[in-house]
Amino acid sequence: MSAYLVTGAAGFIGSHLAERVLADGHDVVCLDAFTDYYDPARKRENAGRLDVLDADLLVADLDGLLDGVDGVYHLAGQPGVRASFGPDFVHYATRNVQASARLFEAAARHGVRVVYASSSSIYGDAESYPTREDAEPRPISPYGVTKLCVEHLAYALARSTGLDAVGVRFFTVYGPRQRPDMAFTPLLEALDAGDAFRLYGDGTASRSFTFVADAVGGTIAALERGRPGELYNVGGGEEATSEAIALAEGIADRELQVERHGTATGDVRRTRADVGKAERELDWRPTTPLADGLRAQWDWVTARVAAP
Repeated sequence: MSAYLVTGAAGFIGSHLAERVLADGHDVVCLDAFTDYYDPARKRENAGRLDVLDADLLVADLDGLLDGVDGVYHLAGQPGVRASFGPDFVHYATRNVQASARLFEAAARHGVRVVYASSSSIYGDAESYPTREDAEPRPISPYGVTKLCVEHLAYALARSTGLDAVGVRFFTVYGPRQRPDMAFTPLLEALDAGDAFRLYGDGTASRSFTFVADAVGGTIAALERGRPGELYNVGGGEEATSEAIALAEGIADRELQVERHGTATGDVRRTRADVGKAERELDWRPTTPLADGLRAQWDWVTARVAAP
């Protein structure tokens, strides 16, 4: 039995990851700052029975938290592409870059491996599809810039302090507990309530959708088998455009009302992950078809709405 620190443990992916670590028979120290990017009550709902310490990485006693820990899953950070423009960028700079630097430095002092969450947003409008890890990074949002900065921080601190860090670049993760600002949650909630769904763009944008259990599996594989300093795409096996709406309508057996809006600033037109490196080095690959994962998220949405 080992012990792991999970940051962002009340978030979407973090709560699933913490539960998986516990289910695998390990101890877990859960930490979350419960910031107000979205309703903190939803994060407490995500946490469920997890014992989550309400603490901010910018000021927390990281040496105390890392004492006796065998590894760190660093998922905490400020999410969201669209909100990263303008005055709120300060939150991205502090909660993504500064907080990660502080955690990395503490992990290096303790000789503890860190697996940290990066994003497909670092690729921007990628130079090729499917996109490999060695593609030129050219993010088109401040959020993507901060995630790329975290990758460079990990590299720099590995050189200067011996930090053992592995990055996972998530591609559009979905499933139960997905954040309310991501597409599938408001889409499915609109289907359930009979409300209109705000669709940005012309419907031709495509994404490499990744079910949350697959994302968790890839993250754990990165800690167990990833090479120090490496970066791995963790993306879904299917790429989908607006047919995802038709798929959701079929699952719900309802027709979605769509309000069309212009393309949102910072949104890329396409993502498609090349996961060959993760397959070879981590023995990981996505296994959940989009239809199955979307049905699981629909079941979660309807159960949540029906709950007293």
